[in-house]
Amino acid sequence: MTHFVLFITFSFIFSGCKSNYEIVKIEGKQIEIANNSSEYPEIENFIEPYRHHINKDLDSVLAFCPETLDKSKGEWQTNIGNFMADVCLIESNTIFRKRYGKSIDICLLNHGGIRSIIPKGNVTTRTAFEVMPFENNMVVAALKGSQIMEMIDYLIAEKKPHPLSGLQITLDKNKAFKSVLINGDVLDLNKVYYVATSDYLVNGGDNMNFFLKNSQLFDLDYKIRNILIDYFKAVEVVEASSKPRIIVDQN
Repeated sequence: MTHFVLFITFSFIFSGCKSNYEIVKIEGKQIEIANNSSEYPEIENFIEPYRHHINKDLDSVLAFCPETLDKSKGEWQTNIGNFMADVCLIESNTIFRKRYGKSIDICLLNHGGIRSIIPKGNVTTRTAFEVMPFENNMVVAALKGSQIMEMIDYLIAEKKPHPLSGLQITLDKNKAFKSVLINGDVLDLNKVYYVATSDYLVNGGDNMNFFLKNSQLFDLDYKIRNILIDYFKAVEVVEASSKPRIIVDQN
């Protein structure tokens, strides 16, 4: 990939003691930035130590992934989606319990927010940055059961494998809603549930407007990317659950 930097030079004339300026000419020059560029070696020499330091940190091996985790394979859920939702729920729950004495019931992220695969082999800090390049924080929204039902309707209508944990939805053979369990329990429309998600989605991103009806918000001040990095550091082998989150009952 080739990038360019555009340098613009302004020429001025001024007159009088008050120095009134007037632009008389604008000139520009486009300078190509490429990997083999040697036109400005002083710039390369200046940034090389920083590049080396950053690459050393990014390429440090944190864990091993026995299979490729990919968001492109799967109709209602993907292995990388299951992995991210499960990890974010577990890691966020640890903080949520300590700070607020409550437990997170569900984690919902967005399919489009996953920007890369986790390839089979060594997992590095760079892997986490590639999967989640955004600065999104984890937040927890308090939603009534009726709003959880809106969430379910959204997921069925979207037909996208959004990362989901803590919730198991069963559809009939026509892919219409049949039943739902939250951590093994039947949904209570009047109960308040705590849903972990990103600060982007909680503000209605990806048209998840049910989050806007929350009765309380808790900002964990914990970036999703850092959750992934902390998980990779804590384990030797990355594990992704194959447990289905949305099931189509053919009976």
